[in-house]
Amino acid sequence: MKGRESGMPEEDYWASFFDVDCILNKLQCASQGTETIVEFGSGYGTFTLPVAQRTSGKVITRDIEPDMVQYVRDKATPKGLTNIQAEVRDFLDKGTGLSDASTDHVMIYNLLHIEQSLDLLREAHRILKPGGTLSVIHWNHDPDTPRGPPMDIRPRPEDCIELALHAGFHLLKRPDISHCARHHYGMIFNLSE
Repeated sequence: MKGRESGMPEEDYWASFFDVDCILNKLQCASQGTETIVEFGSGYGTFTLPVAQRTSGKVITRDIEPDMVQYVRDKATPKGLTNIQAEVRDFLDKGTGLSDASTDHVMIYNLLHIEQSLDLLREAHRILKPGGTLSVIHWNHDPDTPRGPPMDIRPRPEDCIELALHAGFHLLKRPDISHCARHHYGMIFNLSE
């Protein structure tokens, strides 16, 4: 089941919205360098490839679009990134296919506008190990942003927090990522005790 469309622009334009290294640092992605990281929705690999360069662990990414998955694979090969496992999968309808408590970090970036966002967060919760973390970014709830989903489906930060709490997460922090992605906000969650 494909989520509500928000429209992917051309890759260079898309990448211009993010200082990826800055975001990965602020959201503590691959902070240990050996963890298993799961990304929901690879897109162009904007975050997939850089996070794979930061860890010797696995980076598992799922996307419903076969062309995007192949694109990520094709970009990983010349970079020697053998730790990426990119798979075509409808993770909204079928889950990730990963075992319970098998993941150290989950990345959900620009997806919580989908209708099944609570299900998505529950799947992230299911696959995270105790002590694991979830990082979220989304477009600011601002009609002047140059891209992003329509305002009527775009979540505010408090909406994302409420959904995550319902899915069993605890908000760890809301780092300021405005200098990394001026049209986005970010947050880090862990599993509730």
